[in-house]
Amino acid sequence: MSGTQDQAHAHESHEGPIKTPKQLIWAVAFAFVVPVVVIVLLVQYVASGTKPGAGTDVLSAQAVAERIQPVGTVEIKDASSAAALRTGEQVFQAQCSACHATGAAGAPKVGDAAAWGPRIKTGFDALLNSALKGKGAMGAQGGGDFSDFEISRAVVYMANQGGAKFDEPKAPAAASAASN
Repeated sequence: MSGTQDQAHAHESHEGPIKTPKQLIWAVAFAFVVPVVVIVLLVQYVASGTKPGAGTDVLSAQAVAERIQPVGTVEIKDASSAAALRTGEQVFQAQCSACHATGAAGAPKVGDAAAWGPRIKTGFDALLNSALKGKGAMGAQGGGDFSDFEISRAVVYMANQGGAKFDEPKAPAAASAASN
């Protein structure tokens, strides 16, 4: 009898927690139903955020235009307008005076004939080239936003204050034609 006892004991040790068909049905039902219910509840939780309802203006033409408006704009300057051109003194006051009025960063002071003398001897074209392209610590156009003609006027103004006898540059052909 010990053989049958060993078989019964071995049989009991290999059995799982499900012993009846009713338990099997419940286990299968919970194995499929519970995950499906959990998934449905999660989907509803995620999708339950505030949504525009019927009658809102979220999709109106004005609302869409506000959302997709450009971040920046492009402005095209009209170089032919003679009235918009600034004089050499105005450009000097607006941009150049930051360094040339005080002598900052080695810039020659306006009116200092000793500092401007060697520069004036190089000629107007060399001075204008330095002003337009930058030299030493000075950036191109002194970091300003002026036309080349306005910069040339400022160069003449500063050089003449330092002892030069440069003539005022002539206005560009388009600007002189527009003013006539």
